[in-house]
Amino acid sequence: MKPRVICHMMSSLDGRTILSRWGDTPNTKEYETTAATFEAQAWLCGRVTMEKDFTHGLAPDLKPVASPLPRTDFVAEHGAESFAVAVDAHGKLGWESAAIDDDHIISILTEQVSDEYLAYLREKGVSYLFGGAQEIDFALVLRKLGELFPIQTILLEGGGHLNGSLLKAGLIDELSLLHYPVVDGAPTSPTIFEQGDAPGPATPFKLLSAEQRPGGILWLRYEAGAA
Repeated sequence: MKPRVICHMMSSLDGRTILSRWGDTPNTKEYETTAATFEAQAWLCGRVTMEKDFTHGLAPDLKPVASPLPRTDFVAEHGAESFAVAVDAHGKLGWESAAIDDDHIISILTEQVSDEYLAYLREKGVSYLFGGAQEIDFALVLRKLGELFPIQTILLEGGGHLNGSLLKAGLIDELSLLHYPVVDGAPTSPTIFEQGDAPGPATPFKLLSAEQRPGGILWLRYEAGAA
């Protein structure tokens, strides 16, 4: 079964997501506090977010391989109960280890990645799944995550383009949105959902709850696909 996908995001009042514009020390503790209430087994980010917040630009240490590696999914030995899922279509992320804190890393790739990169992930003990030949099929990826790992609920914490891709594909079940009490105002700051020049139809949501949190933060929860 496809895991339940909850898009969990914090934004400015005008829907922007660049926290560095919100003052010197924006208090984002409520983001993690509210995320924990979902008891999700995994969280999902795109390459840019992973590189900026977790790998800090580390490049993969690629070495020659003796023979080609098959384009089949690889589940490393992990013993983990929680997972960090990185969408890295072209295989650019470097990893210090196979885990972020206690979360086992699962890399989502396309078949375009090099044999050297696949060998690198195997050496690090990082699991990887193929989402397609040239582009990521997120429905396929979610099905594989549910079949190959003990994942029933996943928090989508991506940038706007990743969020927009899953929204356009109709794969988001719930939106959990923390409105931070600041107006960004910059037109170049990305928004929660970005779908480029070919957006899908507008997606209706049904309000599930509204809760005031510490620091003037408003926590809104919506069910997707309901008027």
